[in-house]
Amino acid sequence: MQKQWVAGDAAKEAYDVYAPLYDAFNRNYKYERWTGRLLSVAEEAGIGGRRLLDVACGTGLSFITLLEAGWEVTGCDISPQMLERARERAGDRAELVEADMRELPQLGEFDLIWGVNDPFNYLLEVEELEATLRGMKRNLAPTGIALFDLNTLVTYRTFFSEEVVVEDEGQRLVWQGQLSPEEVTPGTFAEARFDVPGRPGQAHVHRQRHFGQEQVRGAIDRAGLECVALYGEQDGELSPGVDENLHTKMVFLCRAG
Repeated sequence: MQKQWVAGDAAKEAYDVYAPLYDAFNRNYKYERWTGRLLSVAEEAGIGGRRLLDVACGTGLSFITLLEAGWEVTGCDISPQMLERARERAGDRAELVEADMRELPQLGEFDLIWGVNDPFNYLLEVEELEATLRGMKRNLAPTGIALFDLNTLVTYRTFFSEEVVVEDEGQRLVWQGQLSPEEVTPGTFAEARFDVPGRPGQAHVHRQRHFGQEQVRGAIDRAGLECVALYGEQDGELSPGVDENLHTKMVFLCRAG
Protein backbone atom coordinates (compact mmCIF):
# COMPACT_ATOMS: atom_id res chain seq x y z
CA MET A 1 0.00 0.00 0.00
CA GLN A 2 1.08 3.54 -0.61
CA LYS A 3 0.36 4.66 2.97
CA GLN A 4 -0.37 3.25 6.38
CA TRP A 5 -4.16 3.11 6.68
CA VAL A 6 -5.72 2.75 10.13
CA ALA A 7 -7.66 -0.35 9.00
CA GLY A 8 -4.44 -1.89 7.66
CA ASP A 9 -4.79 -5.35 6.12
CA ALA A 10 -7.39 -6.60 8.60
CA ALA A 11 -10.16 -7.01 6.01
CA LYS A 12 -7.87 -8.87 3.59
CA GLU A 13 -6.68 -11.22 6.32
CA ALA A 14 -10.23 -11.90 7.50
CA TYR A 15 -11.65 -12.57 4.05
CA ASP A 16 -8.77 -14.74 2.89
CA VAL A 17 -9.71 -17.07 5.75
CA TYR A 18 -13.47 -16.58 5.36
CA ALA A 19 -13.53 -17.18 1.58
CA PRO A 20 -14.08 -21.00 1.54
CA LEU A 21 -17.13 -20.64 3.80
CA TYR A 22 -18.52 -17.28 2.73
CA ASP A 23 -21.15 -18.62 0.32
CA ALA A 24 -22.23 -21.33 2.75
CA PHE A 25 -22.70 -18.91 5.64
CA ASN A 26 -24.65 -16.47 3.43
CA ARG A 27 -26.70 -19.07 1.55
CA ASN A 28 -30.01 -17.76 2.91
CA TYR A 29 -29.23 -14.15 2.01
CA LYS A 30 -31.43 -13.06 -0.90
CA TYR A 31 -28.65 -11.58 -3.06
CA GLU A 32 -30.67 -11.61 -6.28
CA ARG A 33 -33.56 -9.73 -4.68
CA TRP A 34 -31.23 -7.23 -2.96
CA THR A 35 -29.07 -6.45 -6.00
CA GLY A 36 -32.21 -6.23 -8.13
CA ARG A 37 -33.65 -3.63 -5.79
CA LEU A 38 -30.38 -1.66 -5.81
CA LEU A 39 -30.27 -1.76 -9.59
CA SER A 40 -33.83 -0.49 -9.71
CA VAL A 41 -33.04 2.66 -7.70
CA ALA A 42 -29.87 3.20 -9.76
CA GLU A 43 -31.96 3.04 -12.94
CA GLU A 44 -34.43 5.48 -11.41
CA ALA A 45 -31.48 7.84 -10.86
CA GLY A 46 -30.70 7.62 -14.59
CA ILE A 47 -27.71 5.39 -15.31
CA GLY A 48 -26.71 5.67 -18.96
CA GLY A 49 -25.37 2.22 -19.82
CA ARG A 50 -24.60 -1.32 -18.66
CA ARG A 51 -20.99 -1.25 -17.47
CA LEU A 52 -20.57 -2.22 -13.81
CA LEU A 53 -17.57 -1.88 -11.51
CA ASP A 54 -18.22 -3.94 -8.38
CA VAL A 55 -15.92 -2.68 -5.61
CA ALA A 56 -15.15 -5.36 -3.00
CA CYS A 57 -16.96 -7.91 -5.17
CA GLY A 58 -16.15 -10.87 -2.94
CA THR A 59 -17.15 -14.23 -4.38
CA GLY A 60 -19.23 -12.60 -7.11
CA LEU A 61 -22.66 -12.94 -5.52
CA SER A 62 -23.12 -9.17 -5.82
CA PHE A 63 -22.55 -9.05 -9.59
CA ILE A 64 -23.63 -12.41 -10.97
CA THR A 65 -27.24 -11.46 -11.73
CA LEU A 66 -26.11 -8.37 -13.68
CA LEU A 67 -23.54 -10.43 -15.55
CA GLU A 68 -26.20 -12.93 -16.54
CA ALA A 69 -28.44 -10.06 -17.66
CA GLY A 70 -25.81 -8.96 -20.18
CA TRP A 71 -23.90 -6.33 -18.23
CA GLU A 72 -20.20 -5.78 -18.84
CA VAL A 73 -18.72 -6.46 -15.40
CA THR A 74 -15.41 -5.62 -13.75
CA GLY A 75 -14.94 -6.65 -10.14
CA CYS A 76 -12.18 -5.90 -7.67
CA ASP A 77 -11.41 -7.15 -4.20
CA ILE A 78 -8.52 -6.96 -1.75
CA SER A 79 -8.69 -10.71 -1.03
CA PRO A 80 -7.20 -13.04 -3.65
CA GLN A 81 -9.02 -15.95 -2.05
CA MET A 82 -12.41 -14.27 -2.51
CA LEU A 83 -11.50 -13.41 -6.10
CA GLU A 84 -10.59 -17.03 -6.79
CA ARG A 85 -14.12 -18.05 -5.89
CA ALA A 86 -15.55 -15.21 -7.99
CA ARG A 87 -13.57 -16.57 -10.96
CA GLU A 88 -15.02 -20.02 -10.35
CA ARG A 89 -18.50 -18.47 -10.50
CA ALA A 90 -18.00 -16.10 -13.45
CA GLY A 91 -15.35 -17.85 -15.57
CA ASP A 92 -13.95 -15.48 -18.15
CA ARG A 93 -17.18 -13.49 -18.48
CA ALA A 94 -16.02 -10.81 -15.98
CA GLU A 95 -12.73 -8.99 -15.53
CA LEU A 96 -11.56 -9.52 -11.96
CA VAL A 97 -8.75 -7.49 -10.41
CA GLU A 98 -7.02 -7.63 -7.03
CA ALA A 99 -7.13 -4.09 -5.67
CA ASP A 100 -7.42 -2.19 -2.40
CA MET A 101 -10.51 0.01 -2.69
CA ARG A 102 -8.72 2.76 -0.74
CA GLU A 103 -6.22 2.98 -3.63
CA LEU A 104 -8.54 2.10 -6.49
CA PRO A 105 -6.69 2.14 -9.83
CA GLN A 106 -8.14 3.46 -13.08
CA LEU A 107 -10.05 0.40 -14.33
CA GLY A 108 -12.24 2.01 -16.95
CA GLU A 109 -15.28 4.23 -17.30
CA PHE A 110 -18.38 2.76 -15.70
CA ASP A 111 -22.08 3.55 -15.74
CA LEU A 112 -22.61 2.01 -12.32
CA ILE A 113 -20.03 1.56 -9.58
CA TRP A 114 -21.19 -0.08 -6.42
CA GLY A 115 -19.83 -1.37 -3.13
CA VAL A 116 -22.61 -3.38 -1.50
CA ASN A 117 -23.14 -5.62 1.52
CA ASP A 118 -21.22 -3.32 3.88
CA PRO A 119 -17.60 -3.41 2.62
CA PHE A 120 -17.15 0.29 3.43
CA ASN A 121 -17.76 -0.38 7.12
CA TYR A 122 -14.38 -2.16 7.15
CA LEU A 123 -12.83 1.27 6.63
CA LEU A 124 -11.95 2.53 10.08
CA GLU A 125 -11.51 6.26 9.48
CA VAL A 126 -13.27 8.91 7.43
CA GLU A 127 -10.08 9.51 5.40
CA GLU A 128 -10.23 5.91 4.16
CA LEU A 129 -13.87 6.32 3.14
CA GLU A 130 -13.05 9.55 1.32
CA ALA A 131 -10.13 7.92 -0.53
CA THR A 132 -12.41 5.08 -1.64
CA LEU A 133 -15.02 7.52 -2.92
CA ARG A 134 -12.36 9.47 -4.83
CA GLY A 135 -11.34 6.25 -6.56
CA MET A 136 -14.95 5.56 -7.49
CA LYS A 137 -15.29 9.06 -8.95
CA ARG A 138 -12.17 8.54 -11.10
CA ASN A 139 -13.82 5.50 -12.68
CA LEU A 140 -17.30 6.99 -13.28
CA ALA A 141 -18.68 7.66 -16.74
CA PRO A 142 -19.99 11.26 -17.15
CA THR A 143 -23.56 10.14 -16.39
CA GLY A 144 -22.54 7.31 -14.04
CA ILE A 145 -23.92 6.49 -10.62
CA ALA A 146 -21.83 5.51 -7.60
CA LEU A 147 -23.85 3.47 -5.10
CA PHE A 148 -22.81 2.07 -1.73
CA ASP A 149 -24.42 0.84 1.47
CA LEU A 150 -23.39 1.14 5.10
CA ASN A 151 -24.59 -0.60 8.25
CA THR A 152 -26.70 1.44 10.65
CA LEU A 153 -26.79 1.59 14.44
CA VAL A 154 -29.54 -1.03 14.63
CA THR A 155 -27.33 -3.52 12.77
CA TYR A 156 -24.59 -3.10 15.34
CA ARG A 157 -27.17 -3.51 18.12
CA THR A 158 -28.30 -6.81 16.59
CA PHE A 159 -26.00 -8.68 14.18
CA PHE A 160 -22.81 -7.47 15.89
CA SER A 161 -24.30 -8.16 19.32
CA GLU A 162 -25.63 -11.69 18.86
CA GLU A 163 -24.74 -15.21 17.83
CA VAL A 164 -25.71 -16.57 14.40
CA VAL A 165 -25.20 -20.26 13.64
CA VAL A 166 -25.44 -21.90 10.21
CA GLU A 167 -25.27 -25.69 9.80
CA ASP A 168 -23.43 -26.72 6.65
CA GLU A 169 -22.55 -30.28 5.67
CA GLY A 170 -22.10 -31.44 9.24
CA GLN A 171 -20.20 -28.41 10.48
CA ARG A 172 -21.33 -25.39 12.48
CA LEU A 173 -20.47 -21.92 11.20
CA VAL A 174 -20.67 -19.51 14.11
CA TRP A 175 -20.78 -15.70 13.98
CA GLN A 176 -20.44 -14.22 17.45
CA GLY A 177 -20.88 -10.48 17.88
CA GLN A 178 -18.63 -8.98 20.53
CA LEU A 179 -20.74 -5.94 21.44
CA SER A 180 -23.65 -5.48 23.78
CA PRO A 181 -26.50 -3.34 22.38
CA GLU A 182 -25.95 -0.77 25.13
CA GLU A 183 -22.40 -0.13 23.91
CA VAL A 184 -23.47 0.95 20.43
CA THR A 185 -23.27 4.69 19.81
CA PRO A 186 -22.57 6.77 16.68
CA GLY A 187 -19.05 6.03 15.48
CA THR A 188 -18.92 2.65 17.23
CA PHE A 189 -16.06 0.31 16.41
CA ALA A 190 -17.41 -3.23 16.30
CA GLU A 191 -15.95 -6.73 16.25
CA ALA A 192 -17.40 -10.15 15.57
CA ARG A 193 -15.65 -13.51 15.71
CA PHE A 194 -16.30 -16.14 13.06
CA ASP A 195 -15.50 -19.70 14.07
CA VAL A 196 -15.95 -23.28 12.89
CA PRO A 197 -15.71 -25.47 16.02
CA GLY A 198 -13.17 -28.22 15.43
CA ARG A 199 -11.41 -26.24 12.68
CA PRO A 200 -9.22 -23.68 14.48
CA GLY A 201 -7.66 -22.49 11.22
CA GLN A 202 -11.01 -20.97 10.20
CA ALA A 203 -11.36 -18.68 13.24
CA HIS A 204 -10.99 -14.97 12.48
CA VAL A 205 -12.27 -11.54 13.51
CA HIS A 206 -14.26 -8.96 11.55
CA ARG A 207 -13.70 -5.32 12.51
CA GLN A 208 -16.06 -2.59 11.37
CA ARG A 209 -16.93 1.02 12.11
CA HIS A 210 -20.23 2.84 12.09
CA PHE A 211 -20.31 6.05 10.05
CA GLY A 212 -22.99 8.68 10.68
CA GLN A 213 -24.89 10.29 7.84
CA GLU A 214 -23.17 13.66 8.20
CA GLN A 215 -19.72 12.04 8.18
CA VAL A 216 -20.63 10.20 5.00
CA ARG A 217 -22.05 13.27 3.30
CA GLY A 218 -18.88 15.19 4.17
CA ALA A 219 -16.71 12.46 2.65
CA ILE A 220 -18.92 12.42 -0.47
CA ASP A 221 -18.54 16.18 -0.91
CA ARG A 222 -14.77 16.17 -0.37
CA ALA A 223 -14.39 13.34 -2.88
CA GLY A 224 -16.01 15.52 -5.55
CA LEU A 225 -19.29 13.61 -5.63
CA GLU A 226 -22.86 14.76 -5.09
CA CYS A 227 -25.39 12.68 -3.18
CA VAL A 228 -28.52 12.43 -5.32
CA ALA A 229 -30.52 9.96 -3.22
CA LEU A 230 -30.46 8.28 0.18
CA TYR A 231 -32.49 5.20 1.08
CA GLY A 232 -33.01 3.11 4.18
CA GLU A 233 -33.26 -0.68 3.93
CA GLN A 234 -35.57 -2.91 5.94
CA ASP A 235 -36.27 -6.56 5.09
CA GLY A 236 -34.79 -6.09 1.62
CA GLU A 237 -36.99 -3.12 0.74
CA LEU A 238 -35.84 0.48 0.26
CA SER A 239 -37.58 3.67 1.29
CA PRO A 240 -36.42 7.30 1.01
CA GLY A 241 -34.56 8.60 4.04
CA VAL A 242 -32.95 6.70 6.91
CA ASP A 243 -34.03 5.94 10.47
CA GLU A 244 -31.02 4.26 12.10
CA ASN A 245 -33.24 2.70 14.76
CA LEU A 246 -35.36 1.03 12.09
CA HIS A 247 -33.38 0.56 8.87
CA THR A 248 -30.51 -1.95 8.89
CA LYS A 249 -28.63 -0.29 6.01
CA MET A 250 -28.38 3.15 4.47
CA VAL A 251 -27.85 3.32 0.72
CA PHE A 252 -26.24 6.37 -0.91
CA LEU A 253 -26.45 7.16 -4.63
CA CYS A 254 -24.00 9.75 -5.98
CA ARG A 255 -22.94 11.44 -9.20
CA ALA A 256 -19.77 13.31 -10.06
CA GLY A 257 -20.13 16.82 -8.68
